[in-house]
Amino acid sequence: MTLFRRGVPAGVRAGLERGERVLAHAPVAVPAGRDAGEQVLVTTTRALYLPGGRAVPWEDIDRASWTPDTFRFTEEGAGEHTVRLRSDPAADGVDYRRLAETVAERVTATILVNRFVPFPGAGSTTGFRLVARRPPGGADVDWRVHLGEGVDPDDPRLSDAVSRALSALHDQMGV
Repeated sequence: MTLFRRGVPAGVRAGLERGERVLAHAPVAVPAGRDAGEQVLVTTTRALYLPGGRAVPWEDIDRASWTPDTFRFTEEGAGEHTVRLRSDPAADGVDYRRLAETVAERVTATILVNRFVPFPGAGSTTGFRLVARRPPGGADVDWRVHLGEGVDPDDPRLSDAVSRALSALHDQMGV
């Protein structure tokens, strides 16, 4: 229980759902005027908790990347977020590798299907992705459409192409 009590802000601990477990956590850079105790990234079985305690469910994270001093991720419907990491993690004894591995594993585990569909035709290099995601421990499947660069969302053929591709995937995958 030491991990659960030390380093994880009380506000995050108090907001965990029944059965939700902390998997990894690490302190991040502290903006001027902020409490260092609340400046922590926390991964749980259900979500990524940002500094300040806001939870982003794993199934809502589209992609994530790490550099030595930043963590960036794209949240469905909310855009890109950037979290500044400690500038000298070695001096602070902070190792972000476990956190990065946990984020990658948790996001990947929510993806049931990720299929690129060429559009407007079979030989096209542009198109859209159909992605089926499920929250950890959940049963409901959420289908999402990600348009590639150059695909016009107002193209009258797009809706029909998405419907046909989705129907074919339902038949193939049973999802």
